[in-house]
Amino acid sequence: MGPPLKLFKNQKYQELKQECMKDGRFFCDPTFLPENDSLFFNRLLPGKVVWKRPQDISDDPHLIVGNISNHQLIQGRLGNKAMISAFSCLAVQESHWTKAIPNHKDQEWDPRKPEKYAGIFHFRFWHFGEWTEVVIDDLLPTINGDLVFSFSTSMNEFWNALLEKAYAKLLGCYEALDGLTITDIIMDFTGTLAEIIDMQKGRYTDLVEEKYKLFGELYKTFTKGGLICCSIESPSQEEQEVETDWGLLKGYTYTMTDIRKLRLGERLVEVFSTEKLYMVRLRNPLGRQEWSGPWSEISEEWQQLTVTDRKNLGLVMSDDGEFWMSLEDFCHNFHKLNVCRNVNNPVFGRKELESVVGCWTVDDDPLMNRSGGCYNNRDTFLQNPQYIFTVPEDGHKVIMSLQQKDLRTYRRMGRPDNYIIGFELFKVEMNRRFRLHHLYIQERAGTSTYIDTRTVFLSKYLKKGSYVLVPTMFQHGRTSEFLLRIFSEVPVQLRELTLDMPKMSCWNLARGYPKVVTQITVHSAEGLEKKYANETVNPYLIIKCGKEEVRSPVQKNTVHAIFDTQAIFYRRTTDIPIIIQVWNSRKFCDQFLGQVTLDADPSDCRDLKSLYLRKKGGPTAKVKQGHISFKVISSDDLTEL
Repeated sequence: MGPPLKLFKNQKYQELKQECMKDGRFFCDPTFLPENDSLFFNRLLPGKVVWKRPQDISDDPHLIVGNISNHQLIQGRLGNKAMISAFSCLAVQESHWTKAIPNHKDQEWDPRKPEKYAGIFHFRFWHFGEWTEVVIDDLLPTINGDLVFSFSTSMNEFWNALLEKAYAKLLGCYEALDGLTITDIIMDFTGTLAEIIDMQKGRYTDLVEEKYKLFGELYKTFTKGGLICCSIESPSQEEQEVETDWGLLKGYTYTMTDIRKLRLGERLVEVFSTEKLYMVRLRNPLGRQEWSGPWSEISEEWQQLTVTDRKNLGLVMSDDGEFWMSLEDFCHNFHKLNVCRNVNNPVFGRKELESVVGCWTVDDDPLMNRSGGCYNNRDTFLQNPQYIFTVPEDGHKVIMSLQQKDLRTYRRMGRPDNYIIGFELFKVEMNRRFRLHHLYIQERAGTSTYIDTRTVFLSKYLKKGSYVLVPTMFQHGRTSEFLLRIFSEVPVQLRELTLDMPKMSCWNLARGYPKVVTQITVHSAEGLEKKYANETVNPYLIIKCGKEEVRSPVQKNTVHAIFDTQAIFYRRTTDIPIIIQVWNSRKFCDQFLGQVTLDADPSDCRDLKSLYLRKKGGPTAKVKQGHISFKVISSDDLTEL
């Protein structure tokens, strides 16, 4: 069973179609009329627009002709390149385009049953976290008989023109499509989660390990149904569409249609002097200006392969504009990658994507205000919504995406297209349950770009621990909805922090309501005990307060361990001490290496301290070998930390 479907404008496709067929008429959509307001908010047109149905444009119209990816698409005099590139990318994975164009065979024209055609179509988009069905009529804008926006080189194919119209209706009008990025469009067509990779910043041509790690990510993404496209940046408008020395076009987006890691046989190993080839297949949506470098159809490498070799290796091409190139040339020639991961289905029951819809709101009460502005607004920044997630293992890539509610449909009211948005990421205490109020010890683990695009992204390899993500507008005191999505191959359990302190309840009143909050960061444990010279010491921490405890990751084979482990405790009294223990992780029975006991009174110094480890038994117990460095902050104001 698929995800719930929202009906745009509450229009029901089957009911409307049945009504039209019963009345013997073609559908005309009253919510998106064939007039200039559906095209632009306020723009002069380059000619008189006449809205025509496909049968008035072609003698033999079809939704799809043959294979959806076989024909090249043209942007039209008022279309845009990003839309054409997104169409080309969508056509690569059948699982995606059949979701955007549902029941495409049932929507086809059938000349044998003309009475079944009612001039009505329906398409589906992933719109702000919900799959939304949009119903349209088949009236398309033309000037002098030619489609104004995108069209196919197969002049009787109309899927892209109709899909584009449905998308324009969803966003308010055709003009609302201007300025959308290719990642915006692909996400709306597919519900994928996008990541933008700067190839030059990643130094994939210089760092061999990073290059093959990138290949592994792209291969996994593609084989899981993801979509990938790439482009060459043009430094100026004059260089748009300028051809490089190897036949590639600047400013155009190429779609990845295959990716392969090939093991060569003995004969080919001698020919190419390598046992493996890392190859990608790309397509130019224009169907021309193909790659002319190594592995192109005119190259020496390609000619050294027989037809049988190519077939056995899978180095085949099915469309005009397709070509193969090596991973090295791919990294060297392209500047930007758009990687759109298929995140709609759990993997073996494990949820890879967490998402939540939130809102920046304004309230006179600072504790209820949720629109604090960006990090520059230090006094109000932490008034923004806060979300916590936990990374259970080291070394996993986490992709974070923040999308604001699209404001294009509000242009007539004078509102801007987009606000400037971004987010900050902080590594916090492993047991944090309440909102951040001050940033005393938290590590700033990452920050997104702040920009007035619909969506901002950040991808990071994060260490094990808990993280608080703070989505913000650049300016404080504004209201808007947002969608936060986090992708990881390990579950991260995203949740919002809504409470500022522990709730008053009969239970904690009976036990004693907390009066002190204590925040502690253990930086390091050094000079730890070794019983003999070649003993392996794998230290870890246990930080205790009453019955609550926090355990750090194990550090491997060191007596000088860096932890930077954080914990926070809400205490009824300072008579309940905080105990920091150091243990050695061993195969059968862990070894106690020492501890320190702290009163952690609010009047204590908040600077970095260093204390010797002691045996169990309190602050006066016998000293052991080694010492720990830590910072502790206590306050009788439960909303200070």
